[in-house]
Amino acid sequence: MLGLMQASLFEVVAIWSVLLIALLGLGYAVFLRSQVMRHDKGTAAMQEVWGAIRSGADAYLSRQLKSILPLIFVLTGVLFFSVYIIPPTDEALTRFSRFSPDMVKLIVGFGRAAAFVMGAFFSLAVGQFGMRMAVDGNVRVASASRRSFAEALKIAYRTGTVTGMLTDGLGLFGGTIIFIVFGIASPDVLLGFGFGGTLLALFMRVGGGIYTKAADVGADLVGKVEKNIPEDDPRNAAVIADLVGDNVGDCAGMAADIFESYEVTIVSALILGLALVSLTGELKWIIFPLLVRGIGVVSSIIGTYLVKGKKGAKGGEDAFKSINRGFYASAAISVFAFMILAHFYMHEWRAFLSVGMGIVLAILIDEITKYFTHTHHAPVKEIASASRTGSATLILRGLSIGLESAAWQFIVIALTITAAVMIYWGQPVVYILYGVAMTGIGMLTLTGNNVAMDSFGPIADNANGIGEMAHLEPEARKIMADLDAVGNTTKAITKGVAIGSAVIAAVSLFGAFLTDVAKAQMQMGLPEALRIMATGIRVSEPIVFVGVLIGAAIPCLFSSLMITAVARAATMIVEEVRKQFHIPGLMEGKVKPDYKKVVDICTVAAQKELVGLALIAVLSPILIGMVLRVEALGGFLAGVIVSGQLLAVFMATAGGAWDNAKKTIEDGLYGGKGSEAHKASVVGDTVGDPLKDTAGPALNPMIKVINLVSVLAAPIIIHYKRTDTGVIIGIVLCLVIIFGAILYSKHGALSFKKKSEATF
Repeated sequence: MLGLMQASLFEVVAIWSVLLIALLGLGYAVFLRSQVMRHDKGTAAMQEVWGAIRSGADAYLSRQLKSILPLIFVLTGVLFFSVYIIPPTDEALTRFSRFSPDMVKLIVGFGRAAAFVMGAFFSLAVGQFGMRMAVDGNVRVASASRRSFAEALKIAYRTGTVTGMLTDGLGLFGGTIIFIVFGIASPDVLLGFGFGGTLLALFMRVGGGIYTKAADVGADLVGKVEKNIPEDDPRNAAVIADLVGDNVGDCAGMAADIFESYEVTIVSALILGLALVSLTGELKWIIFPLLVRGIGVVSSIIGTYLVKGKKGAKGGEDAFKSINRGFYASAAISVFAFMILAHFYMHEWRAFLSVGMGIVLAILIDEITKYFTHTHHAPVKEIASASRTGSATLILRGLSIGLESAAWQFIVIALTITAAVMIYWGQPVVYILYGVAMTGIGMLTLTGNNVAMDSFGPIADNANGIGEMAHLEPEARKIMADLDAVGNTTKAITKGVAIGSAVIAAVSLFGAFLTDVAKAQMQMGLPEALRIMATGIRVSEPIVFVGVLIGAAIPCLFSSLMITAVARAATMIVEEVRKQFHIPGLMEGKVKPDYKKVVDICTVAAQKELVGLALIAVLSPILIGMVLRVEALGGFLAGVIVSGQLLAVFMATAGGAWDNAKKTIEDGLYGGKGSEAHKASVVGDTVGDPLKDTAGPALNPMIKVINLVSVLAAPIIIHYKRTDTGVIIGIVLCLVIIFGAILYSKHGALSFKKKSEATF
């Protein structure tokens, strides 16, 4: 049934046990949801605000689905017919040897297309269900804050854990099912699964990021700076859009982002593990990563359930300690279980050390991000202090802190990869690449905890907004403000983990790229001296270095287009909010603003940018491969990884530090709300918003989309020459579409002319 006749009884039982653990994770999510939904939704005023948030979120999700379905349909067909361009691997022919070669093509084609659809659907489900759960939870957290801090904390965290366990359960379920059905032929199908999840994550990251920050920037600039009113003041027309944006950006977007990292690391580990199976004849190389993931799900269930406020707990420090306690409990359980598994099953310590390095990396990135973004540490205090001399000095200080953080994270990731290499030092390169992939598996062992921590942030933020708009009592507002402050730090931490995991996942995929290229070159009968696994990708070759340079440029271009999109949409929202502030009686609270108008502007603005940016990510590696060939494509991938990591960490950290510096001032430092220092900090936070919540996070799925497309396209590129008619047509089409997408994103997606506003 596994397509592997030499599987032992333990290995067969282990695989089915992993599948059951995936279902256990999904069952735990359902259990937590039932717990959360039993709590009340508070007063009529609270439910009115909540209803507006929910309707805005539903409208966004519905429009997003309509925007992305056509491209999903087209790519499903492309993946199905890809087997007719490059035939299935020898492993696939062996796995389905009882069928004719033509029937094997049909099976693999259907499998690859179905896996793509499954990956896309799972990613979409994690984002959409997670976001809807966050919307259902936020009003319940606000209501619980009127009773106790401990109850509000428990509801907020368990609401976020639902999303975390969906991520764990669906990611593990998909990879395991594919392996059970296809066995040694899994690499022919797994890439489709990873590509589907990654592409949807890119859509949700791009759309959610543009939506949330356009609304946030517009609301802050007019409300806080111009009108000097509170953040979630009901007189601000953009306030509902801002609260909706927290969910579509930080819940749906981040959940899909970490889910696709979870997918991609298991895909690359299984591809490299199957290469080792062919080399050694031992199944342990593919069973081990699945068992590690299963252990991670169980440890996350235990750790997340431990998070609850103690009786008498009153502040953010208590919440942060409780969340950390759950995280480190899960880490300890995982490490102990990995040790037992390595000793009794792998009969070696190298696999354990590789996975352990991933857990260590996650903890180190957690601590680095915490240091640079937490309100209790020097960097945020220095930014807040700089606000006394104006927004310019505050922005400069934030830029320097963001760059410093990127440098330290670079060094930590480099040391981790070096350690992963040293663990398998002296072994063939495929062992080393497998070790790096297992480091990625280890890093995302605690995915359930990480996603719970991230979703906790927007849930607490929304609860705080509902409390302010519904005019809850001061004690309840204080509880929600404390939870909101903790949520800002947990969001920053999980962004750091997501970025680090993106780099490790990309390096793992780079290993899969080398493996697939080597297989294709062997099928073509190239001499050993000409094969990529023997010669490597030589940066000293000018054409390869050109690939590196172009690859490094892509994240810069992508970030520029994302920030431009936010600025363009935010300008329209600023104009709309300013116009509504002139409505007679609005400032006196006698009439309500038109929240729906701003929600519509944000929704349309976000969806208009999706396809163009996705096309750049999908087509750029194909174009480079066709024009510069496969070695330069490898250089291109290296450039994308390095540049994307640098920009993502810099933007996420600087933005998070600016945000928390603003919050320290709002708590009373340097004159508090309404002071000149506060206005300077709002400007800094506004600059940081599209960096930390739009451009920076969107680079994670972009890096992996480019890597997955490269792995899928590499065998085709090898088999065809630049002078072939089909390749020439492909080059021209890619050039036209890419430049058209760039022009559209720069100038054509939205118009500032008044006549275009009618379309909203």
